[in-house]
Amino acid sequence: MKKRIGVLALQGDFEAHVKSFVRAGADAVEVRTASELDCVDGLVIPGGESTTMLKLLHYMDMMEPVRAFAAAKPVFGTCAGAILLAKEVTNPSQESFGVVDLTVQRNAYGRQNDSRVVHIAPDADFLSRTAEGEIEAVFIRAPIIRRVGPGVKVLAGYAGNPVLVEEGNILIATFHPELTKDSRVQSLFLGKI
Repeated sequence: MKKRIGVLALQGDFEAHVKSFVRAGADAVEVRTASELDCVDGLVIPGGESTTMLKLLHYMDMMEPVRAFAAAKPVFGTCAGAILLAKEVTNPSQESFGVVDLTVQRNAYGRQNDSRVVHIAPDADFLSRTAEGEIEAVFIRAPIIRRVGPGVKVLAGYAGNPVLVEEGNILIATFHPELTKDSRVQSLFLGKI
């Protein structure tokens, strides 16, 4: 039976995530209400604009349901999703779900024209759970993880900073794996379910 992944579809590049998880062999659906969380095995919080997402999450009464989901089931946050899952957010500080022991600095790599595509070498633990080789990482106005708590495992880094981390049932990428044809990060997340 296919794993059913929900992609929070309030704002951001949720359609690319749906397609990337279908390529990885999952059933992927868009999630816009708290009741739809009951129908999925894992949740993706996509990239986009974290302040706008927060406003929409409050407007749709989704803050507490998503927080409760993250306490019980796997969640994968990319870019803005990484910001929303971190315990501490800077530049400027803002509200978050606070479920992963990280400090994340918003837009730390610079403006839109500072966006880049690079290849990163994942650690041995990532490689032991997926196929070998570097990961293509697309950074778009990406945040930087400035502090990692003792329970957080760094799976890959770039320019001296963690860019792919996990803590318990939560996986975080500061880049956009959904914008490449490589499905190993999605497969890693599916392995948590």
